[in-house]
Amino acid sequence: MSSFMAHTVVPAAVLAVAAVLCLGLVNMMRGGSPNRSQQLMRLRVLLQFVAIVLIMITIWAMGR
Repeated sequence: MSSFMAHTVVPAAVLAVAAVLCLGLVNMMRGGSPNRSQQLMRLRVLLQFVAIVLIMITIWAMGR
């Protein structure tokens, strides 16, 4: 279980955070909607929280 999370779930969560970050940067550089930027920032923060929780669960599971 911890191996699956360490090799699949955690990298997917980190890639999701990176993808939303890139979308936000592209939106900002193109002069896009400020509301869209705000939505992307909120989504990024939520995904970062999820990624950190998954990382902590994985570390805990590997230590057992």
